[in-house]
Amino acid sequence: MPGLIHAIGVTPWSPDSWRTRPADQQPDWPDQARLDRALKTLAGLPPLVFAGEARYLTDALAEAAAGRAFLLQAGDCAESFAEYSADSIRDKLKVILQMAVVLTYGSGVPVVKLGRIAGQFAKPRSAPTEWVGDVELPSFRGHMVNDDAPIASARVPDPERLIAAYHQSASTLNLLRAFTKGGFADLSQVHAWNQEFVASSGEGRRYEAVASEIDRALRFMRACGIDLDATANLHQVDFWTSHEALILGYEEALTRQDSLTGDWYDCSAHLLWIGERTRRLDGAHVEFLRGVGNPVAVKLGPTTTADEALGLCEALNPNRVPGRLTLVSRMGAGRVEELLPPLLRAVTGAGHPVLWVCDPMHGNTFSSADGHKTRRFGDVMAEIKGFFEAHAAEGTWPGGVHIELTGDDVTECLGGAEEVLEDHLALRYTTTCDPRLNARQSLDLAYQLAELLRA
Repeated sequence: MPGLIHAIGVTPWSPDSWRTRPADQQPDWPDQARLDRALKTLAGLPPLVFAGEARYLTDALAEAAAGRAFLLQAGDCAESFAEYSADSIRDKLKVILQMAVVLTYGSGVPVVKLGRIAGQFAKPRSAPTEWVGDVELPSFRGHMVNDDAPIASARVPDPERLIAAYHQSASTLNLLRAFTKGGFADLSQVHAWNQEFVASSGEGRRYEAVASEIDRALRFMRACGIDLDATANLHQVDFWTSHEALILGYEEALTRQDSLTGDWYDCSAHLLWIGERTRRLDGAHVEFLRGVGNPVAVKLGPTTTADEALGLCEALNPNRVPGRLTLVSRMGAGRVEELLPPLLRAVTGAGHPVLWVCDPMHGNTFSSADGHKTRRFGDVMAEIKGFFEAHAAEGTWPGGVHIELTGDDVTECLGGAEEVLEDHLALRYTTTCDPRLNARQSLDLAYQLAELLRA
C-alpha cells in the first residue's frame, strides 16, 4: 500500500494533528508534566507490531470483504492488570482457536483470527462519575488510566499506567506469537478440544454432526496421503491484535514512520477501531486514524445515519482500498433488520469495499435485578441472525463477528447451552467493565454461527 496515506484527506496529516480537533473520552490527567514524561518514554520504546504485519492483515481483511474469508474478532471487554497470567492468555486463545476451526468448516472459507488483546486497556464511559454502593466516584476508565478499586484515590488518572499497559501488551504479544507458531494451535489438538466440548455439553448432540464431519474430513485428508504432521499450515496460525484507539496520546506515542513506504503506522496493534461514542466526523479519533496505514474499524450504533456512514467511509478510506475499513454494526437484537439495510445500501451503492461485521454484544446490555450488567445469550444470537438476514436481503456478505469473551468459567451473561441464570451472576462475575461470554457460551455461539454460515 505504498503512498496510500499521503493521499488520504484534503488537509495535511501528522501524528499530532488530532490535537486540533475535539477529543472525546480523554482522561482529565492531573499533572501535565508527568503525562508528557510518560508519552516521551513511550515514544522511545520499540514498536509492538510492524508495518508489514499490518499490511498482511489488510490483505486478509480484503479477502473477507470480498466474501472469500470470515473475520472472528474476540477477546476481553477490558484487559486487566490484576488478572494477568500466561494461563489466562492461553485459555482465551484456546477458545478463539476452537471457534475458528468450527467457523472455518461452517463457512468453507478461511477465518481471520483477530484478538481484542495486547492493548485493550481503556474503556469509554457514558458519564464522568459512577455510583459504587452509595458512594459517587470518578468513573473507572480501564487500567491504562486508573484503577477499579472503589476509593477516590484509585480513580485518579495516572500516566505511569500508560507505560505499564505497553509492557503488558509486549509480554502478551510475545506469548501469543509463541503459542500460535509453536504447536499450541495444531489443528488436530484444537479439534480434540472441540470433541471434548461436544461430549460434555448439555446440547452436545446438536453439535455432534458438525464435529463428526470435521473428524471425517481430517481422516479423508490422511487417507489421501496428506501428511498432517508435516503440513505447517495445520500446526500454526496467523493471529492479529486489535483494540479501541481511545487514549490518543498513547496511540500517537506509538506511531512510527515505515522505512519502506514512508507511511505512518500505529504500532500499538495491527488493527485499531473507533467506538460508537467517538466516531464524530470532525473529532480527534477520526482525524488520527485517517492518517495511519493500519486497517481500521468503526462501530456503528442504532443512531447512525446513511450520511454518517458514507462520511466515515470517505474520511477513513477515500481511495477505496479493500481491507482498509471495517464497519461494525451494534444495533440491538430487535432493531438490526430495520436499521442495518439502509446503511448497507448506501455504502455498497457508493462503491466502498468495506468489511461488514456484527457486534452482537453492546446493543444488548442491561442490568439485572441485583444490579449486575449482563447480556442474554439468546439476544446475542438473535442479533447475529438479524445481521445475516439483513445481508441476505441486500445481497451482501456478512463478513464477521466481534465478540467479548473470556476463557474463564465466569457467570456474566445469561443463557447458553449450560444455562446461566440470573441468580448465578454473582457467583463468578469478575469483569472490570462489561459482561463476557464464558468458554462454553463462546463455543455454543460458534456452532450456532456455523449453522448460519452453512445455510
